[in-house]
Amino acid sequence: MTLAEIIAAAQRLDAAGMMPSKSGNLSLRCEGGFIVTPAGLPYAQMTEADLVQVDAAGAVLRGDRRPSSEWRLHAAIYAARPETGAVVHTHSPRATALSCARHGIPPFHYMVLLAGGDVRCAAHATFGTAALARNCVAALEGRRAVLLANHGMVAVGTTLAAALTLAFEVENLAGQYLDLLAAGLEPVLLTAQELAEAASQFAGYGRAI
Repeated sequence: MTLAEIIAAAQRLDAAGMMPSKSGNLSLRCEGGFIVTPAGLPYAQMTEADLVQVDAAGAVLRGDRRPSSEWRLHAAIYAARPETGAVVHTHSPRATALSCARHGIPPFHYMVLLAGGDVRCAAHATFGTAALARNCVAALEGRRAVLLANHGMVAVGTTLAAALTLAFEVENLAGQYLDLLAAGLEPVLLTAQELAEAASQFAGYGRAI
């Protein structure tokens, strides 16, 4: 993974409306810490030189800008989840809307398997705080995506491409779920057996979950 690919991923999210008003951030694990997008910089203007490398305690190892205010969130996920290679945090409209109701995404569609079976909503905490990081990690247990109450969404992956794909899928699921609720319909949730069968089909098609 190159720095150019991190910039491309951030700008793709921004162009898709997933990062309104310079919100959100993403990072990639590297030796000695992780590379994270900087604080307060429009993604369309971002260059490789703007990316910041920090250690697990947030100390800047490379770069002239301040790391994202959510660096603690990224650090906590990497510490708790050694398999995680990348973290994507967005304020995407539909996932954020659900988070403001403190409502997760239940298993109404088999694609929720990409997140681990459902998408929980983490307890609320102020942005940029250690409390938010702890709440996020707790809600992520056994999952690959989580909503942050009154805030947004986090998706993780072994690679940046995987985390990016999952972030888009969670936003898609959130939109479908909100459409059902807006129509006054009660989603019929998949059973554990139905989810297991879908997971088996994923394996047969070679799609990793």
